Amino acid sequence: MQRRASELRQVWKEAAVTRILVCRRVPGHFFIFRKRIFMNSQTYQVIARRWRPKQFSELVGQDHIVRTLTNAIELNRIAHAYLFVGPRGTGKTSTARLFAKSLNCTGGPSITPPEDCPICKAIMDGSCMDVIEIDGASNNSVDQIRDLREDCQYAPTQSRFKIYIIDEVHMLTTAAFNALLKTLEEPPAHVKFIFATTEAHKVLPTIVSRCQRFEFRPISNEVIAEKLKIIAKAEGLNIEDTVFHPIARLAMGGMRDAQSILDQLISFCGKTITEEDVMNVYGLASSLEMRNLIKAMAKADYAKIIEISEKFDGQGRDLYRILQDLQHLLHEVLLDAIKNSGVSLKLEVAKTTESLMRMLDVVQQGEECLRMGLSQRVNFEITLLKAVEQSQTRAIDSLIREITVLKNQYPEKSEQKKNIDIELSLEHKLEKEEKNKFKEEAVIQEVLEEQYKYNSGTFDEEILLEELLEDSLQNQKDEKSEAVAAIEEAKKQLPQSTLDILENRFRAEFKAVRPLKLEEWLYS
Repeated sequence: MQRRASELRQVWKEAAVTRILVCRRVPGHFFIFRKRIFMNSQTYQVIARRWRPKQFSELVGQDHIVRTLTNAIELNRIAHAYLFVGPRGTGKTSTARLFAKSLNCTGGPSITPPEDCPICKAIMDGSCMDVIEIDGASNNSVDQIRDLREDCQYAPTQSRFKIYIIDEVHMLTTAAFNALLKTLEEPPAHVKFIFATTEAHKVLPTIVSRCQRFEFRPISNEVIAEKLKIIAKAEGLNIEDTVFHPIARLAMGGMRDAQSILDQLISFCGKTITEEDVMNVYGLASSLEMRNLIKAMAKADYAKIIEISEKFDGQGRDLYRILQDLQHLLHEVLLDAIKNSGVSLKLEVAKTTESLMRMLDVVQQGEECLRMGLSQRVNFEITLLKAVEQSQTRAIDSLIREITVLKNQYPEKSEQKKNIDIELSLEHKLEKEEKNKFKEEAVIQEVLEEQYKYNSGTFDEEILLEELLEDSLQNQKDEKSEAVAAIEEAKKQLPQSTLDILENRFRAEFKAVRPLKLEEWLYS
């Protein structure tokens, strides 16, 4: 029995945690409790917890926030409330703990707190009584916020500041937010608030206006891959270089997600991990398979597209994730086309910016259909085929632009053609005038010959021209007299009022060197 007890003592460590409660009714009275807990010395701790940043220098992907907070500490410009906003796994809670550690460390505030400081260790372990971490999802009522507001009035027990870290603060109710407003606006000098949330739009504007807001950005895939390489080297893992980027893509900007994925792969594969292992565990497509798919789409090879789709479905690949990876590749090719004057040669086929944008638009629309549709494979294949069809269509405005560009590339030829057209039109006009002149001369010659015949061989050109002129004038006089007679006849049929109007209009609009009659004006 004694041997069994000694074995248990070797496996389990007994620790006593002291908890001090303040009596609210009688100031200065404290109740001290010592609670015994048992901790397993061999308990495994996941990578995400073991590799949590312990200094600001270890926090990756958030350089703008590290710089702002370290400058605030060095310049002693520490605000009373901070709001950390960003996606999951980007370091909000870790930054809050590092900031609290820097403010409350021995000899601080300091941007490089010592690791052997007991207060710093307690803060990182979550056992410091002056750094209170609250879960906003489970402590969101008005009564709990009132208790917090009353606790704020008491000074910290062992540190410089009493710091409240409220995670998922957007889960607080509107009444709880309103109960916190006054304390948040004018807290005691020893109190600091740090709020963290993934949904900033749910936090009341009155709360946001009382805080310094920090935006945590999604961490880039390159930064995540480099951090995972450091972890793998430190953990003694044998991992191919092609493994880290797929893990980073799966994490979608979250360092904690990437570390959890790496932990899962270690459990599945052991200390040797290949790219094929990642594909099998998470149903991804390899980079070679994705390149083959996008090249088949660029060449409009429908048979190859269907063959690749059948292969993915047969291997149990995640088609939704493959569609997202395809969207990422199309985006890269689109950027390459924009940088190279609107044409990309990455896919072995020249693709314009317009066709790539149409293809990318169809793939984006297909995400919703693939996620909500009844058959993933059918929706996946339809999305790919639609993307190919749309990439081959052309807009009218783009065709007009291309024609204009081609026309501007050959200005000399178009100008020469224009000059040739002008010369041809002039030649045609001159030819027409010469033909008309020739016809007129022929008519005059015929008339002269006829007149010569009637004059029994006598011919006088001047006499003939005078006779022709007299005949022409006589014809004009006859026509004029006939018109005047017709007008006189019409005047008789018109009422006098109409004739008066015409007479007045004639006098108002026309002035002549000699007097004109109404008949002459009407005839003209």
